[in-house]
Amino acid sequence: QVQLVESGGGSVQAGGSLRLSCAASGVYHMGWFRQAPGKEREFVAAISWSAGRTYYADSVKDRFTISRDNAKNTVYLQMNSLKPEDTAVYYCAADASILVVSSRPAYWGQGTQVTVSS
Repeated sequence: QVQLVESGGGSVQAGGSLRLSCAASGVYHMGWFRQAPGKEREFVAAISWSAGRTYYADSVKDRFTISRDNAKNTVYLQMNSLKPEDTAVYYCAADASILVVSSRPAYWGQGTQVTVSS
């Protein structure tokens, strides 16, 4: 059973930064998704297990950076220039396939709240 544990959420003013962390029980292709109130869950970013490939949603490109430390089995999401529309519950996800991790990952964390005030 794959276990994913997120941390680092919180409240910040617009223009601020937060870094999310996700500790995994193994090495997988990893991703971040988010779900705002009343909206569907959406893809944010993904990274291959070797960190050689990264993918971003257009809405976060140039503001968010996904990275990983395989020695710690941890993936990070550095979020800069945050906007109120970034407010959501952020979920860490994992899958054995890089083709799937950005769409229908098999494993999910419990989520962490990010709130950006204007």
